[in-house]
Amino acid sequence: MAASPRASRKTPPPAATAPAARRLAPADRERQIVDQAIDHFTRHGFAGSTRELAREIGVTQPLLYRYFPSKQALIDRVYAEVFQWNPAWDTGLADRSVPLQQRLHRFYADYAHTILQERWIRIFIFAGLTREGINDTYLARLRRQVFLPLLAELRVACGVPEPHDAAMLEAEVELVWSLHASIFYLGVRKWIYGLRLPRDLDAVVRRQVDTFLHGAPAVLRALRQETPDA
Repeated sequence: MAASPRASRKTPPPAATAPAARRLAPADRERQIVDQAIDHFTRHGFAGSTRELAREIGVTQPLLYRYFPSKQALIDRVYAEVFQWNPAWDTGLADRSVPLQQRLHRFYADYAHTILQERWIRIFIFAGLTREGINDTYLARLRRQVFLPLLAELRVACGVPEPHDAAMLEAEVELVWSLHASIFYLGVRKWIYGLRLPRDLDAVVRRQVDTFLHGAPAVLRALRQETPDA
């Protein structure tokens, strides 16, 4: 005798439910959100809604808003976490008891180890491409606290006077950009192009600094000999 359809119908298994989120202290939950947001922005950039971001992080959208009232507020917090500034860099660059070459070796070695990280490079690149203005604060700080002080120390070491106009100063700033960009580009090679970094990173940084110091003094003197166009 054939079994009736009702008798042969199997009871479906109970639907799987997502495990309840572990209850965390507010400070721990905030830390979790920030850490996972850093990972998210490192991999995906800043596109997507807060709903998508919350799902990727593993929290509800209302919970996300409880800690960060907007996506921009979370981005600002991530930026502050990733792009921290070491006050020792400022004092080290200005310490004239140490030869300039040694100061620059020390600064750029430490700076390179700080920025040549996946999250630093990728978030900085994503920000420059998709979040207009978000890098301006960092770049302004870089100019104010690295480029201009470095040039001041270089002029003293080379015995050349201050630039006599804004155009000359900007030409000098471009010299420092060439050094700084050569360090930053190591991170682009690694975390954007997928190429290997040199095994001895400190040696590469020292050579970049030495190349800069070999050529920059001659350029500073040449700039002061140029006659502006009539």
